[in-house]
Amino acid sequence: MDVSGALFPLSSSSVLGSVLVLLLAYVAWSSASSTPEPRRHEPPGPRPLPLLGNLLHLNLHGPHWTLLEMSKKYGQVFTFHMGPKKVVVLAGFKTVKEALVQRAEEFGERQPMEALKEDKLVNGVVWANGDSWKEMRRFALSNLRDFGMGRKACEDKIVEECQHLLEVFKNFSGDAFDTQRPVNYAVSNIICSLVFGSRFQYDDPAFTAMVQRMSRNIHLLGSPSLQLYNMFPWLGKWFSSAKEELRRNVMANRKQATELIQGLKENLNPQSSRGLVDAFLIQQQQLEDAGDVGHFHNLNLMGTVFDLFGAGTETTSTTLRWALLIMAKYPDIQEKVKEELKQVIGHRQVQVEDRKNLPFTDAVIHETQRLADIIPMAIPHQTSQDVTFRGFFIKKGTTVYPLLTSVLHDESEWEKPLAFHPQHFLDEDGKFVKPDAFMPFSAGRRVCLGESLARMELFIFFVTLLQHFRFRPPSGVTEDELDLTPCVGGTLCPAPHKLRAVSELASER
Repeated sequence: MDVSGALFPLSSSSVLGSVLVLLLAYVAWSSASSTPEPRRHEPPGPRPLPLLGNLLHLNLHGPHWTLLEMSKKYGQVFTFHMGPKKVVVLAGFKTVKEALVQRAEEFGERQPMEALKEDKLVNGVVWANGDSWKEMRRFALSNLRDFGMGRKACEDKIVEECQHLLEVFKNFSGDAFDTQRPVNYAVSNIICSLVFGSRFQYDDPAFTAMVQRMSRNIHLLGSPSLQLYNMFPWLGKWFSSAKEELRRNVMANRKQATELIQGLKENLNPQSSRGLVDAFLIQQQQLEDAGDVGHFHNLNLMGTVFDLFGAGTETTSTTLRWALLIMAKYPDIQEKVKEELKQVIGHRQVQVEDRKNLPFTDAVIHETQRLADIIPMAIPHQTSQDVTFRGFFIKKGTTVYPLLTSVLHDESEWEKPLAFHPQHFLDEDGKFVKPDAFMPFSAGRRVCLGESLARMELFIFFVTLLQHFRFRPPSGVTEDELDLTPCVGGTLCPAPHKLRAVSELASER
């Protein structure tokens, strides 16, 4: 791509000014690095330009594609310069697993994005490090389990939410519609019930606005403008549009979340928690009475709420939308799923325990997660100390990208890595198997804390929808015309599209 167009969508005078800034910065950079450290055996990589690094190599509309190609040339551990910042990329299942699982302590810290630091979004669970991260992760996991995550109580919440989603789909009467918003609302309500203690109506303007702003922000974080901002934050005014939109959305959601939390605080019962926020407020009050809230301060409360709300909505809803699109794309596979459901559970409500008797359906869900590859570069890691890894020296504090797309599409691990092939998860007898290289939730100490919730949601939502509907392209569109090319943002989501959800009764006519 033409990176200059992304870097300088400006007037000629602005371009001249920005070039001058770059030159001055280069002089400062050159002076600061005039006494280089002794060279060690560092990972290879493309030769960087001063200040720009390897930016001219980078496809800003799909950086994971660039890094995947680079791994073929430079190997499974290589260096890439994101502007002036040196990062190390890990590619391939065995390499990523060794770093994240076997060397978890050394590769287990986070490297927050510059765009998040200014808005104080590095508290909580996802981006934090050290004792604060450990305490907040332990607290979140413990309380999410207490409020039903991975248990029957949570299964009942998902089943209830399915009924609301089914009604929305039925109201379209077989006409084509965009599944994004109703699916987002349904999935978001599950995490809301665990965090706030209640669900919201799909026509609640405050709820829908919060979900839509969160979804928009996740897309913005992967945009070319914010990628460039993260590399060159001191040139922020040239990328102000996306950054300011991100900030407006953050501030609006923070205000709304503060109001929700305040409402819960006013009716707080220390003897009975309605959700994670209640549990946090009770713990905070107890510590405050003892003289020190420690890590249970308001920034960590807001950060944890934002982390759970965002991660608990976007990744699962995006995967579910991929699953429905793929079913419409491959009607023969959809029919096999529906036939298995008919034989095993009929018309009754599906339960999590049915999964073991639905191997093909389970394989389809897992293959959707593998092929969709919605977080291809994972969330950036950082080395906690100097590391010698696979013969290469990696300095403490180095940003590390575990390239999950290279794991989920590893040619040495998957028979048809670029195709939708449910047989990846079935043995010769048709029984479900899960290969070790299935790593959509990452791995190690930073593995997604909501994995069990996401797996339960995907299974119950997907099966319930397939029991009631047959998903088809819009009228006049063939299956071959449905496009599986992803829209790249903070996640790889389906490009805008519409589907028809045809009820079983109507499809039998």
